[in-house]
Amino acid sequence: MSETTDTGNDGSKRRFVGLAMAMPEIDAWFAREVLPLEAVLMQFLRHNWRNRDEIPDLLQDIYVRVYEAALKEIPQSPKPFVFQTARNLIISRVRHQQVVSIEAVADLELLGVATDEPGPDRAASARDELRRLQAALDKLPRRAREAFLLRQIEGLSRREIAARMGVSEKTVRWHLNEGLRLLADAFYSEPRHLKS
Repeated sequence: MSETTDTGNDGSKRRFVGLAMAMPEIDAWFAREVLPLEAVLMQFLRHNWRNRDEIPDLLQDIYVRVYEAALKEIPQSPKPFVFQTARNLIISRVRHQQVVSIEAVADLELLGVATDEPGPDRAASARDELRRLQAALDKLPRRAREAFLLRQIEGLSRREIAARMGVSEKTVRWHLNEGLRLLADAFYSEPRHLKS
């Protein structure tokens, strides 16, 4: 019986030693691949999270999740993995914040308070707007669309966009202005009627 316990302990010790031997490799990977993304990740978090005071905690939680995942297997594409982890954490936190007790919901129903959930007509309207936006984005010149998506979706600064696209900040500003102008025209210009 004591042999089984010793074998079990030795097995646990061997797993721990194997893990400890892998940690320097993971530490090096983390420092080389993940930490340089911090500025972009912080910008992403500032763009997508309302409470600025919680952003440092979010960042640390992302780092913990990424590191724990790397203990199992180092991701092949670190940047997409880090940002997907950030998105998942934000979604998880939003869902957690939206949890309401059953008693509170029952009380609101008694008061006759309207829900914030959009009706089918608003949902259909929102889908139509998204389709119009996608169609308008598809019509933008390639470089203007790229700059616009980097700015609005990824939350990059003009300087970061310029570095990524290999152009000057002035050119990025021009692409952003052109993209915005064309999108505004697509959404807000009066339809042209044929003269009779």
